[in-house]
Amino acid sequence: MKKRLIFSGSAALVFCCLLIFWRLLILVFDIPSYLLPTPLAVVKVAIQRLPELWASLLISAEAALGGLVASIVVGVLIALIFARSTWVRKMFFPYTILLQTVPILAVAPLIIIWIGPGLLAVGVVTFVICLAPIIANTTQGLVSVDENLVQLFLMYNASQGQILAKLRLPHALPYLFVGVRISSGVAVIGALTGEWFAGSGRAGQGGLGYSILYAQAQLQTAYLFALVIAATLLGFTLFFTVMFFEWLALHKWHESAMNADATNG
Repeated sequence: MKKRLIFSGSAALVFCCLLIFWRLLILVFDIPSYLLPTPLAVVKVAIQRLPELWASLLISAEAALGGLVASIVVGVLIALIFARSTWVRKMFFPYTILLQTVPILAVAPLIIIWIGPGLLAVGVVTFVICLAPIIANTTQGLVSVDENLVQLFLMYNASQGQILAKLRLPHALPYLFVGVRISSGVAVIGALTGEWFAGSGRAGQGGLGYSILYAQAQLQTAYLFALVIAATLLGFTLFFTVMFFEWLALHKWHESAMNADATNG
């Protein structure tokens, strides 16, 4: 408990120092507000436009979460196929790496053309950017099981389904969460990128990415800062939500979560 209080206090102190540095930077260099607004101005505009900001945040959160969940489901299914067949893995696994190396800015316009503008297209862009880490990490977890343990299961006449359910999947679970953590960090990037190309996700409304473009065009710098901070908070929320579910699934039996509990305690 004491370590957590120290950590929280240190984080709050760093945050306060950043705000002070931000304000001093404006005062020392006399930076105009349209280039760099004060922290107070950002807070004021966020409060004034809170309903609009909240609506944009919900739209982006829906696209980011939808794409992330879809990538988890599809990624795990593909990883199971890769783990089941060596030749399928050797043939198709390199293409998952290729998927990760293709810039999303180059793929997003094609997805928008094929699907059309809207929330579905934004979710697909998020899905594409989140998929590769989940496939790669889950596949690694499924195929890296100790062969001696597999032979032990076979000695007791375990079926392939039992080996998968009771040995390979539990072994791959920490690897899966590593992939989901990576994907949760880029899910918001995928959602914003999709919104930049797809435009408004709903009639009369748009997500954070759409609102960022609008605020930039109108030189509403203070609101632009508020939107960026909202997108950052959304990314933090997704990341720490995944970490919570990881702790929930692993803390009673896996050493990584157990060691983290011991360190925090």
